[in-house]
Amino acid sequence: MKYFPRLNEYKILIYRIIIAYVFYFIARLLFFIYNFKLVKIESIADFVSLSYHGLAFDTTTLIYCNSLFIVLSLLPLVINTKKAFQKVLFYLYFSTNLFFYATNFIDFIYYRYTFNRSTRASLDTLENESNKSALFFNFILEYWHVFLLFFLCAFLWIYLYKKIQYSSVEQKPSVYYFGSSILFFLLFATLSIGGIRGDFKKSTRPINLLDASRFVTDASQADFVLNTPFAIIRTWNTNTFKKVNLVDKATIDSLLVPVKEYHNNPKTKPNIVILILESYGREYISSFNKGIKDPKYRGYSPFVDSLAQHSLIFTNAYANGYKSIHGMSSVIAGIPSFKDAFTSSPYPKQKIQSLVSILKSQGYDTSFFHGAPNGSMGFLGFGNILGFDHYYGKNEYNNDADFDGSWGIWDEPFMQYFNKTLTQKKTPFMATLFSVSSHEPYVVPDKYKGKFPKGDNPIHQCIGYTDYSLKQFFKAAKKQSWYNNTIFVLVADHDNLIYYDDYYKDQNLHTVPILFYTPNEKYVGVNNDWAQQIDIYPTLLDMIGYEKPFRSWGRSLISKDKVTPFVMRYSSDKYQIMSGNYICTFDGEKAVGFYYKEDKDLKINLIGQRNAEMNLLEKRCKAFLQDYMERIIDKKLDK
Repeated sequence: MKYFPRLNEYKILIYRIIIAYVFYFIARLLFFIYNFKLVKIESIADFVSLSYHGLAFDTTTLIYCNSLFIVLSLLPLVINTKKAFQKVLFYLYFSTNLFFYATNFIDFIYYRYTFNRSTRASLDTLENESNKSALFFNFILEYWHVFLLFFLCAFLWIYLYKKIQYSSVEQKPSVYYFGSSILFFLLFATLSIGGIRGDFKKSTRPINLLDASRFVTDASQADFVLNTPFAIIRTWNTNTFKKVNLVDKATIDSLLVPVKEYHNNPKTKPNIVILILESYGREYISSFNKGIKDPKYRGYSPFVDSLAQHSLIFTNAYANGYKSIHGMSSVIAGIPSFKDAFTSSPYPKQKIQSLVSILKSQGYDTSFFHGAPNGSMGFLGFGNILGFDHYYGKNEYNNDADFDGSWGIWDEPFMQYFNKTLTQKKTPFMATLFSVSSHEPYVVPDKYKGKFPKGDNPIHQCIGYTDYSLKQFFKAAKKQSWYNNTIFVLVADHDNLIYYDDYYKDQNLHTVPILFYTPNEKYVGVNNDWAQQIDIYPTLLDMIGYEKPFRSWGRSLISKDKVTPFVMRYSSDKYQIMSGNYICTFDGEKAVGFYYKEDKDLKINLIGQRNAEMNLLEKRCKAFLQDYMERIIDKKLDK
């Protein structure tokens, strides 16, 4: 006690936090009891496992709710054990905790109508109601038992809190008092950082709603893992998803054609392999930069350049987002991200028609490969929502000797694992690999140091290493029986470190390569039309002769139908739609700029010279946004 004079205080603080965990578990149990027909948990083992994973989300919530309480409890104020000070802490603790805790009880009932934990969007919906008081009063009368349970829990919580009290101690300022206080404060601060992020791994970002889907076998289980305060906190400033009424439905159907149907090719079942390359921007590939004017330009992807000579490539293609998870949703599900990511919004947990669901309906085995720790980037959670049959991450690879020390398994060995795993599968299969090595800290395996040109910025040698890894993958895949009946797609999730001046221009940001390769060279050529990640999904369905209607905001890049090429994205704090001769910038309600497509810097605004083509482009942008928001919010992504 001499060296840690406040040890008893810390024990009581930990006790108070632990009882908060207990009541969050009780709320999770009650949530399941009220919704057991909707939340599919089949065994006690699943219940225990999912409850365990729920602790991570409870931890984040409790840190947010109790941050001030914890700080005041830890600060060396000398008066910490005094009755008056403890009274302040008591009211602070319960005013915040019970306020957030109560939202769990709302979802005991509300969940059966929304099939989601309540989020900020739920509050926005309530905000539009003019009879809030009447609604609340009716809720109390109809569901009195929910309120009774809340007050019983609150009473028991307060009782347990008061069960263990501090004994008032006359503290004297000393080196041990202040020194040990600072030590424990730093310890709790460090633990809090890990609690908010979900763990201490470099490869993870603060956990969000999507991460709850990492641990489930049925989508409904994610809502058991979550708690409602977490869902509200995490979506508080992220919900830019709001319905807009800009055009009529006929305009949407004619200009956007959100439901596609192709009859261009005979029905076939080739294997589909999609390679999404981390940060592998268009800038780094010579074959995609024939028009660049910089005489010093050089690329760093000799193998991709050689593959491009036998492929159909799109040299004017864009990412539909700016993060890795945006790339996954755009390429696999045809869902772009604008100001905020769809996957971080309140709406990703819904039935989504995608390459995964459609190809599974055609008898395909579907899998996703990512060499990072399972769950990194949110891929596992979103993959479960899409319904991939298999997920192969660092856990399944199970050899840390090939771990790069930062993000995941080096690309070369993981791509060999990819080939080996595919060779063991029954055909047809659809498999997506997301690479990891072209990422900061921009290093390559020791045995390859000096092998690849270091170029002009740190990522260049990593681009060379990933290119070499692709070469080795294709070399091994060619020997397999499945190879000749496979469509390969190569695309980047987004761009990254820029070197050449051309790529600092607004219209060259987030440009990516799109390449389709078949061993029989059925699709070969260079296409300079507008293209985007969300076009990959309908293009593949067109290639395999899928004849049923399906939802898609993109277009088939090989279709003979007269569909005007376009790109829809978010850049420079504006929506942008590019098509024909112009680029239109849109603020969410109206066009604020028109530019010639050659004006990559967007320097000369032509809005004062509007013409029919510009007006049509603005209307098309409105149609896209209106249908996008409506389908996502109303959960119509499955049709």
